Amino acid sequence: MIKNIIFDFGDIFINLDKAATLRELNQLGMSEPDPELMHLFLAYEKGSFSTASFLERVKPFFPNVEDRQLISAWNAILLDFPDYRLEFLEALARSNSYRMFLLSNTNELHMTYVKESLGNSHFSRFANCFESVCLSHEMQMRKPEPEIFRYMLERFELQPNETFFVDDNLENTQSAAGLGIRVWHLNPGIEDIVDLSKKLSDA
Repeated sequence: MIKNIIFDFGDIFINLDKAATLRELNQLGMSEPDPELMHLFLAYEKGSFSTASFLERVKPFFPNVEDRQLISAWNAILLDFPDYRLEFLEALARSNSYRMFLLSNTNELHMTYVKESLGNSHFSRFANCFESVCLSHEMQMRKPEPEIFRYMLERFELQPNETFFVDDNLENTQSAAGLGIRVWHLNPGIEDIVDLSKKLSDA
């Protein structure tokens, strides 16, 4: 029986344009993805350094670009958060049927942008649906590392076979499944989080 649900954020609740950041960075002068730059992106997502340090480390790749342009390109991946998904989540939270958690690979710049674009009221409504909001840059771990799933199980005393994890990234769901967690690899554009009840009944 499923008692706990761990949700991803991007392309589960908020829509993403996953190619947008690289597309915008190309316009700022990056001809092709640089392995060192990609390493910086992942390290920032794990909270290995501050936002100010991240921007300083990225600047040499874009010597004639201002911080505001880099930030705009970085946040280009983030699109809209449809109201119907928030309303669905709130109804699920009100049912008190499950312990609910958010587990997202994200970073300070993205979260600042999300809070500003949604507004404090809307973001609070979202965050208040969860027992805990767990973000990679604060945890200094990221999916699909098995350690992040072990941390969730141990910290919140969750049994894997009673826990359901929803993510749009196959690597992430495979990693969680390897620990015995029930999973749904959601296919954005074809499936939607509001279809959750059917997936839970199949779990």
